[in-house]
Amino acid sequence: MRDWRTMTEQSPFHLPRPQLTLEQAIEFASDRFGVTGPGTELGSNQDRNFRMETAAGSVVLKVSNPGIATVELEAQNAALAHLRNLGLDLPAALAGIDGAQIQRVTIDGQSLDLRLLSFVEGDPLTDVPRLSVGQIRALGNVAGRIVRGLVDFEHPGTDRFLQWDLRRGGEVIDALLPYLDDVARRERLRSVTDTARQQVDRVVSDLRVQTIHGDLTDDNVVSRADSTETITGVIDFGDVAQGWLIAELAATCACVLYRSPRHPLAILDTIEAFAAQVPLIDAEITALWPLIVLRTAVLVVSGEQQVHLDGDNDYADANRAREWLAFDTAADQDGAELEALIRFAVTGEKTPDVFTEHPLAGPLAPAALLDLSVTSAAFDAGSWLTPGIDERVAVDVAARLGHAVTRYGEYRLSQTRIDTAEESLTLALGVELYLPAGTAITAPMDSTVAVIDTGAVRLVGDHFDLWLTGLDVLAVDGQFMRAGTALGTATARLTVQTSRLRGIRPPFFVAPSGAMLWQRVCPDPSALIGLDTARPLADPAVVLQRRDASFARVQEHYYVAPPQIERGWKHHLIDIYGQSYVDMVNNVTTVGHGHPRIAEAARSQWSLLNTNSRFHYEELVRFTERLAELAPDPLDTVFLVNSGTEAVDLALRLAFSYTGHDTVLSVREAYHGWSMAADAVSSSVADNPRALDTRPDWVHLIEAPNAVRGKYRGPHSARRYLVDLDGDLQALEDDERTVAAFIAEPVFGNAGGVLLPDGYLAGVYDRVRARGGLCIADEVQVGYARLGRYFWGTEQQNVVPDIITIAKAMGNGHPLGAVITRREVAERFADAGPFFSSAGGSPLSCRIGLTVLDIMRDEDLQSNAEIVGRHLKHGLERLGERFDLVGAVYGMGLYLGVELVSDRAKFTPATVAAARLCEELLLRGIIVQPTGDFKNVLKIKPPLCLSVASADHFLHALGEVLGELSD
Repeated sequence: MRDWRTMTEQSPFHLPRPQLTLEQAIEFASDRFGVTGPGTELGSNQDRNFRMETAAGSVVLKVSNPGIATVELEAQNAALAHLRNLGLDLPAALAGIDGAQIQRVTIDGQSLDLRLLSFVEGDPLTDVPRLSVGQIRALGNVAGRIVRGLVDFEHPGTDRFLQWDLRRGGEVIDALLPYLDDVARRERLRSVTDTARQQVDRVVSDLRVQTIHGDLTDDNVVSRADSTETITGVIDFGDVAQGWLIAELAATCACVLYRSPRHPLAILDTIEAFAAQVPLIDAEITALWPLIVLRTAVLVVSGEQQVHLDGDNDYADANRAREWLAFDTAADQDGAELEALIRFAVTGEKTPDVFTEHPLAGPLAPAALLDLSVTSAAFDAGSWLTPGIDERVAVDVAARLGHAVTRYGEYRLSQTRIDTAEESLTLALGVELYLPAGTAITAPMDSTVAVIDTGAVRLVGDHFDLWLTGLDVLAVDGQFMRAGTALGTATARLTVQTSRLRGIRPPFFVAPSGAMLWQRVCPDPSALIGLDTARPLADPAVVLQRRDASFARVQEHYYVAPPQIERGWKHHLIDIYGQSYVDMVNNVTTVGHGHPRIAEAARSQWSLLNTNSRFHYEELVRFTERLAELAPDPLDTVFLVNSGTEAVDLALRLAFSYTGHDTVLSVREAYHGWSMAADAVSSSVADNPRALDTRPDWVHLIEAPNAVRGKYRGPHSARRYLVDLDGDLQALEDDERTVAAFIAEPVFGNAGGVLLPDGYLAGVYDRVRARGGLCIADEVQVGYARLGRYFWGTEQQNVVPDIITIAKAMGNGHPLGAVITRREVAERFADAGPFFSSAGGSPLSCRIGLTVLDIMRDEDLQSNAEIVGRHLKHGLERLGERFDLVGAVYGMGLYLGVELVSDRAKFTPATVAAARLCEELLLRGIIVQPTGDFKNVLKIKPPLCLSVASADHFLHALGEVLGELSD
């Protein structure tokens, strides 16, 4: 049996890179070009490229693959010179000491050609985490300009055998396919590319041939810092050769596919921009999509071969995953649909708005228009996840009003999918009419009937097709019908959809990213039914501008371009486009978003009474009794307030009042609130950059007991921190200062859930109490069952504080906080007068607080926090074993943290990577945010109802992004 691997190693596709070291390259640069200075190697599939830093600036030494003829290099230099007036920054070939631009050298038996090129300044598009629409269009624009510039360029060196030449795409795939070890992948690639080759073959004789760049991709273009939306330069011309003109665009589109795999229609922006520079002929439009598929396949097989032959080529190996992603994305598309969309985008078909004087059916009432949007009351309590919910809602309305009508352009919540990185297909491109069976339907326009199947027809009009389903058709296939002619009768549910893709049935629901294009393809059919069904939607960017105009901007929002969230359910958040996100950061919403029991509790109590705690009502008694029962002995007395900040402020006042002392001990890097007192004991520079310089005299900061990145590290570091504390206490005593209180979170929440070293709180509490002070446990973030095994964070440290502050979790988003202490501490505070909080103990607040506790008990959410939290932490630790970017994993239950570092040995905070990671996770349907003084710790604190499935979705997405950031 023949060994195809051995055979292909002797083929023109076997082009392992030249073998030479950086030191040798530096020596050649000096000997042949008179260039001296340090150098670094740049990536390349088949050549060797070195950036040299000289006194005059940067240059690039290119060491060409031995398989590339000198005349081909001469062609590249000539093409650069030919395009010098194109308005782009391009490299220029520099002469050697002897005046020749190409220098031949021999090393270790290899004859190699060297060239020295000027360095093109700018940032490669590969450095951009996510391409914008402007950048995607810029790629198409530059590709078109290069093709237009080379239309009259001829050189003998462009007539070359190149594996990237798509005229030989099938040959390359045939030769290199054996390098795919995965049989299933190999068979799929063969099947998909066979179809693509057949499609190209039908128009191959009409495809234009000229010199092309051949690789106008993100690797080879740059932008200057002041022109990030515009491509300013092209940096490599190594693939200049004769080829199909349309192959240039195919290569660029393949690049866009692997940069935007979740939005494949982004290529249409590239295509439109290219076609504005180089109008395409019909054969090229037909061939484009199959050529894009072939390009992705050639990249895949070439990458597999290159890694096999050249195992130390990190550049090729790093590209492999995204090349496979691009191919898989292309292979998953409907080729006929993509061709039709490309043709629509290129031809820029402009047709009149949909209009008729003969609506399909009789008068329809505006009251019958359904609301199936994200904010519809019909979808409360998670009913939107019920299969067939739209039809159920419509049938109920039709039963009352005689008919029901869905909206065009509505993002339907029923189409939202959870726990997925893929866009949910939520945008409705048509309408549905729920009519009495037998309702007469008339042709709304002059058209020819095409009967598709039972109950479905396509009316072919002058400017668009009209697709109808749910119809007993009277007409016959091919029949011409005048507007107003009886077409048939409705069978109960009639779908109506217009399309400008002739003969191709468009999808009824599409992803929001394709909304602009698809709504051009499938215009609003409202006129055809005599009722305005369009669902306008405010632009989230405009709403954000309105927010900034009226809402103090210091009240920050998550993300650079935040999604507009308008609904939540359990641990999911949903934006106005019906896209779902796993909420991994919202520890305020303990029992989950949109809980029906809380909604009913609020409704019921509002209908009875809401006032303040100076009145007498049982809800307050029931709630405070319940809290006192949950508190550890001897804490038995409750204050109700509005927030965590107010709770901390009150706790500090209790301590001062009870002890009569003058100083509060607070740990560094902590956050406790925004009031004057709560802010005074907060020292997190992430929340207040001047925190360490602005503490009042009554606050004394002690070392943060962070056993991972603190002054002392390791699980047994408590003793050393306590020794330092002894020094602090002695210094205070020497200054005749007395300790009123020590305040700290029992788990270092603001640092991402770092557990305190064992014995630390016990040691601190003993020392503070020995000096007459009180111990305050700030449980606002970490308490209330969040740790899973423990209801209170102090239980993990086996201590009982004198005062507990809580909030956030208590009201599931309703403003509610509490301070729990001993009766004697509370009574001493009464000496200063009565205490009052307007809404803290209101009937509504108490009713909601009780309901939250009931739900936590009935749904066993503390147990869920332990089980899912343990599963999640184990998964995070496994990611830490795979990726050096993960410096540490913190916490327990559903209060976890992942610290990102750029250097594990030095524990250098990876702040920029953390910000980028959060943005990338948002695109995969995950909401998480960084915390800590360096904003490099992922704070993971989801609602306690988080499921294992959602945790796994988060872990998978996090692993993907960590992999991308680690490349």
